[in-house]
Amino acid sequence: MQETASFEEKMKKLEEIAAELEKGELDLDASVSKFEEGMKISKECNEMLEKAEKKITMLIKGEDGELVEENFVQNEE
Repeated sequence: MQETASFEEKMKKLEEIAAELEKGELDLDASVSKFEEGMKISKECNEMLEKAEKKITMLIKGEDGELVEENFVQNEE
């Protein structure tokens, strides 16, 4: 998969890999290869999500009624 692929393209490829594996028609070597490819793409998607999360900003109203940009902070529960 090309490095410049979008998140959506990577997710589509993951879905294709999952469908191939679910069919059960691949031999063991091909299944392992597809699984490894899927894990690599999954890691790339996770990194893309983490990077995007760091860029997210929330707009909130300041004391004077103006909109203020603030970094997004995820609440860990």
